[in-house]
Amino acid sequence: MNTSNLLSKYDIPAPRYTSYPTVPYWTDNPSTEEWINSLNNTLNFSNKSLSAYFHIPFCETLCTFCGCNTSITKNHSLVEIPYLDALEAEIKYYLASVPKLSSSPFKEVHLGGGTPTYFSDENMERLLSMIHQFLYLSNDTNLSIEVDPRRTRVSQLEILYKYGFKRISLGVQDFDKEVQRLVNRIQPFEITKKITESSRKIGFESVNFDLIYGLPRQNLESMKKSIDLTISLRPDRIAFYSYAHVPWIKSSQRLFTEDDLPKAKEKRELYEQGRQLLEANGYKEIGMDHFALESDGLWKALENGTLHRNFMGYTEKYSDILLGFGTSAISESPDCFHQNEKLEIKYRKLISEGSIPTLRGHKLNEKDKIRKKLILEFMTTWKVSIPLELLEDAKEYLSDMELDGLIKWEENILRITESGKPFLRIVCTVFDERYRVSKPSKNLFSKAL
Repeated sequence: MNTSNLLSKYDIPAPRYTSYPTVPYWTDNPSTEEWINSLNNTLNFSNKSLSAYFHIPFCETLCTFCGCNTSITKNHSLVEIPYLDALEAEIKYYLASVPKLSSSPFKEVHLGGGTPTYFSDENMERLLSMIHQFLYLSNDTNLSIEVDPRRTRVSQLEILYKYGFKRISLGVQDFDKEVQRLVNRIQPFEITKKITESSRKIGFESVNFDLIYGLPRQNLESMKKSIDLTISLRPDRIAFYSYAHVPWIKSSQRLFTEDDLPKAKEKRELYEQGRQLLEANGYKEIGMDHFALESDGLWKALENGTLHRNFMGYTEKYSDILLGFGTSAISESPDCFHQNEKLEIKYRKLISEGSIPTLRGHKLNEKDKIRKKLILEFMTTWKVSIPLELLEDAKEYLSDMELDGLIKWEENILRITESGKPFLRIVCTVFDERYRVSKPSKNLFSKAL
């Protein structure tokens, strides 16, 4: 079957599988007490590894493609100190409620947003000092941050490096001026170049670029130019995401219409062109949407079998527990998911009342745990061993994909083929019992391709 027919056949709404169950199918909400009990029970066993994510929701302007939880304000003085006070109180509440947390080393710490470099230098230093003061960081802890080059100063990079940050991710999206205008993100190439070169000069060891395909008015010519400019700066790793058009969730995406967006076949051609250019220039596909040079830690993690995936995306090290701090941040334990309150003012109010700001979550049952493990293995290794009790159903569900050359079987081991890699999200639905039962409408997930 040719590529066009495959796209038409398999381009369905599907999750990105940063978790299982995926957030729309969370049903059995844990109380705050149950969530704390889950953490304590997990840490009662030795050699458990932890990661932490800090969500900084603030941005000065709204990018219309954005699907993140953000708070748009240029009035820094009103939000920076209160938010940092709340983050500190949240960390202290966890330390008081989970005694073994203070002696448990964190393998990964990531700052995301929003715009983490929204803070003044003084308040950025306070945040980083707080992380070092309250979390147990070892010599091999990976400290990373995502930044908006338009809102990042060299002085901030120097502060980050002083506190051990060696990995930085730059939001780029696209270098074309018309695309930037439509997504309300004017970011000349020179700005991205300056932050990239400054990061390396200061000592950052890994630089990532976030690129998006499927944005309004993108075409093959403009995409080639963006990829060529990206390659000229030689980032160590690249996240090449499919634009998720979900205007029923993010109303800002209604500022342009579906007519402005590349259609399914055109959108996939953008990705294929980008992938071919990246691979021709030494980048290896390490997982869904992600590429890395062989010298980068993500590629080495894939080779070593330590590649992990959670709400932070792909990471180099496995963690049993992910603690999310800040508004909307999602945490994870082996048997539980927990999400903080999404609204910044409500988040701070709950913190001031002396409580973890629980919004919702999910308690995993035994089926969930099995399927979560299968999806994680498949998303990080391109293959997975199927339990015998699920094998017959999996082979029947994937029979068309096998005929179309997207997957292959070696007894009970499922492998994705090279031509099947773009369809990874679709193949993963074989393990997603909740998705298959519900048969979701197009207004639940973005299209997979």
